[in-house]
Parts: sequence; structure tokens; C-alpha cells
Amino acid sequence: MKKEPKLRFKEFKGEWEEKRLGEVVTFGNGKDYKHLKIGNYPVYGTGGYMLSVDDYLYDGDSVCIGRKGSINKPMFISGKFWTVDTLFYIYKFINSIPKFIYLLCQKINWLIHNEASGVPSLSKSTIEKIKIHLPQLPEQTKIANFLTSIDSKIELLTKKEALLQEYKKGVMQKIFNQEIRFKADDGSEFEKWEEKRLGDFIKQKVINNKDKLSNLVLSVNNKKGFIAQDEQFNGYEIASQDLSKYKIVKKNDYAYNPSRINVGSIARLQNFNIGIVSPMYIVFVLNCIDYVFFDNLIKIHRIKHLIKIGCSGSVRNSLGFDDLCNFKIHLPQLPEQTKIANFLSSIDSKIELLQKQLSLTKDFKKSLLQQMFV
Repeated sequence: MKKEPKLRFKEFKGEWEEKRLGEVVTFGNGKDYKHLKIGNYPVYGTGGYMLSVDDYLYDGDSVCIGRKGSINKPMFISGKFWTVDTLFYIYKFINSIPKFIYLLCQKINWLIHNEASGVPSLSKSTIEKIKIHLPQLPEQTKIANFLTSIDSKIELLTKKEALLQEYKKGVMQKIFNQEIRFKADDGSEFEKWEEKRLGDFIKQKVINNKDKLSNLVLSVNNKKGFIAQDEQFNGYEIASQDLSKYKIVKKNDYAYNPSRINVGSIARLQNFNIGIVSPMYIVFVLNCIDYVFFDNLIKIHRIKHLIKIGCSGSVRNSLGFDDLCNFKIHLPQLPEQTKIANFLSSIDSKIELLQKQLSLTKDFKKSLLQQMFV
């Protein structure tokens, strides 16, 4: 069966020929590397680069497909390399170019070919039977070059975002270690930071949902902050049917699960005006301390260290509100807090812009993959 893609370069016409993947490429099996010595040739598994050894399985352009584990993340590898036994590699391309096959493999839904009920797995025979459509080599080359340029943009944006995140992390440490100090608008020096008890700046808030002010059940995720509970648990509702004892959280309230604060699950509500959290959560508000300053304060090593100490010895590694209040930290006066908050917010704005550009570019590529391939 022959088909044409929806979107095509105008100089190409004619239908794409249907093939089985095994007719177009040849798959090799990865092998154990533990008998090898440390060297210059990279070893790859389904999660990516692992280490470098003194021998290689293949030299050239290749596309690698997971045999077990992460089966839905094809990789393009070029040069001399070794793969472990959970990763297939392609070592022969018949009337096809490696980059085009790599892009085509990104379009394939590998999970529907999963052969295991536990850890996702693929067999070589199953992969070889997958039906694909292939144009002539000149069109393959044009498509591959065009989409590779988009991949290069994605890679550049990813690196920029990572560097900016690393810069912010480094500058935060210097700010909170007082290696970097800010000055007042008139050029004068701010007062020295003073050791304070955190409890002087936070106050616990307990308002139950007895009046049914909200039915939006929220959780605090250690990466995303506040999120709807069905998102946290992949669509599953685990909340009690009786929400009257759940705690109300409003915009700029903070909350944390005492048993999960050791992994960073503490956040300020910013993306919703009101919601509710499980009765086990602790909700608190700030007093005479800048929100953004505090948001960054709770991410630094000093706070993480205090949390670790505060949780130690507890049966469930939990941290009560009184324990949090007893933390002693050095704080600047509110005007300097504001200066610090504005500076860090400017970095966050740049990071957010890069993240948006990265997301849009990935979505653009995804759309092109759907339209430029059959």
C-alpha cells in the first residue's frame, strides 16, 4: 500500500512505499560491557550514556531502540559506541538514511508493541514487523535536514535553560551566604543579616472546608508545587467523599505534607485562587517577609539541611509545624529581601521564557512529525 504525507516539500511527488522496518534496517543486540576496561568509547543503556570503555560494538550513525525498560525513547548515536543488552542498535540501513529512520522512530508509538505486563519489553521480531512508509532518498534527506535543524534549536534552548538554572542556583547560594549583598536605592549599605527564629515570620492557618467553599482537591508536588490531585495521581481521585475536614488554602498560602517535606514538597499557592488539601497537610501564611524571597529561601541547602535534621528520629521522617518554627536562619531586613526577590524574579522570568520557547518548539516538531510522515 502506498500513501502520501499531508505536508510535503513542493519538489517531491508520488506516493511513499509501505515496508516493514526489518526490510529497511538491521538490528544488532547490545552486550555486557563489564569485562571491558575504562576507555574512550561511550556505553549506552535505555536511559542514555552510562560510562566509557576501551572497546566498541559499532562505528557510524545508528538509531537505538530500547529492548527493555524505556522502549519509547529512540536515540540517535554517531561514532564508536557500545550498547548494553537492553538496547538494540541499527547497524545497516537499506535505501534509507539514519537521521530519517531516527525521526520516523520518534513517530512510532512503541508502547502499543509492548510484550510484557511488567517492565515494558520489545523483541527484535516484533520491531522488524512494524509497518512504515518510505519516500525516495532525496526526500528523506530533505526531511531529515529540515527536522534536524529544529532538533538543533531544541538542543540549544535546552542547554540555555540548564545553564540559566545552574547560574541561578549558584547565585542563590552566594546571596544566602551573604557573599553577594545588595544596596539601597540611595546607594547606602543595608544592615547586617540577623539570626531569627522562623516562627517569628510564619503563622499556621487551620480553616476547615465545613462550609464547602471549594471542591478542588490539591496536592503539593516537589517539582511542580500545587497541582490538582487528579494530576498528581494520574487521573485517580483518592480524596475522601466527605471534604468537610479538608483544609482551605487560598492564594499565597503555603502548605506541606509533614511526611513529604524531606523531598521538597512545600509550596506557595499561586496558580489557583482557592482550593483544599488533605487534613494531614500543614497550611501557613507569612508575616513581614517577602513571598518571593521566602520561595527561594526554602530551596537553599541550609533549609534542606535543617529539614533533614528536623525529620531525623521521627518514625515517618515527618516535620511538624513547631519544628519548622524552631529553625534558626539569618535574614536581611524587608527592603533587602525585596531587592533580592526582584533580582531572582528577573532570572525566573528569563527561565520561564526559555521554557515556553522550548515547549513551543517541541510542539511544532511534534506537529511536523505527524504531517510530514505517513
